[in-house]
Amino acid sequence: MILFTAEQTWPFGAALVVMLGLSALEGVGLLIAHSPSHWLDSLVPEAPDGIDGPLGWLHLGKVPILVLLILFLSGFALSGYLMQGVAQSLSGHLLPTWVASIPAVFTGLSITSGLGTLLARAIPRDESSAVSEQSLIGRAGVVVRGVARAGLAAEAKVRDVHGRAHYVMVEPDLSEQVFEEGTNVLLVKKSGASFRCILNPHPELL
Repeated sequence: MILFTAEQTWPFGAALVVMLGLSALEGVGLLIAHSPSHWLDSLVPEAPDGIDGPLGWLHLGKVPILVLLILFLSGFALSGYLMQGVAQSLSGHLLPTWVASIPAVFTGLSITSGLGTLLARAIPRDESSAVSEQSLIGRAGVVVRGVARAGLAAEAKVRDVHGRAHYVMVEPDLSEQVFEEGTNVLLVKKSGASFRCILNPHPELL
């Protein structure tokens, strides 16, 4: 019990309290059909087409912000308590607060990024179901994750006729072509679970 009430562990206790509060707030919001996640996400402007922004590795825009906050706070608190517990068992003393907090922050960010990757793949994107996939043929897009080459698909961001963003997997239509992140492409046909694409001859039309 001393570990959880010690002065050196107060940031981790505070993080747990905030995390539980956010979780409860989201639960209440879902019950009354006013999710705080949707409100927070609406405050963040959509990233321009192209590679992810500086915080893209945290999956902003693909995973609800409130979920990312809960993941970070959980990772920060649990890793902090773990480090302090190990330090106490080895030396009989707790680490200074700032010494334990710095690695806990990086651990929390790593956990957020790792679990965020899984959630970004699992969470359905509502805008992708609004139109037929066939209607995306002939639309321009940008490779946003991975490198597209023959036999290896990458993720591209494509906008439909209504301007809504869709995230699809693309491969070069020509086997000798390789499209890296940030490359402007043009979808030319659907092939299995992915689209075939060529280099966009008119990137200004993206």
